[in-house]
Amino acid sequence: MTTNPSETSTILSIRLIRSFEHRNLRFFPLKAVDLSWTTEQLMSVIKEHINTSSSLPPPFKKFDFDTFKIEHQAHGAKSNDPVINCENDDQLILKPGQKLNESNVRHETEIAFFKLSDYQAYLKLKKTENQ
Repeated sequence: MTTNPSETSTILSIRLIRSFEHRNLRFFPLKAVDLSWTTEQLMSVIKEHINTSSSLPPPFKKFDFDTFKIEHQAHGAKSNDPVINCENDDQLILKPGQKLNESNVRHETEIAFFKLSDYQAYLKLKKTENQ
């Protein structure tokens, strides 16, 4: 995956969510992102970063992250949930095979990376707490 000079300034903020319930999160910047990458290409680059990072603890390296969701756009409003924005899943969860620029990813976008089944359990828990 090569990057063009015009894409070398594109930076994404990646939010790894290992546990929604315990708010076990880690953040790191991902530089030189090519917005023509597909979701799978981005996933491959991030998983490689996770495996080679000396700053991430082993539980993060062994975790089965499988889903991206746009958490926040630069200069946009943030959600009230400290872990993840639980709204607009159909628009904000990145679809397989789609290019990042087609998914409305742009410079300084914050993207959450998590396990979908854990997220669905978190949504159910929040729903029962609000009733």
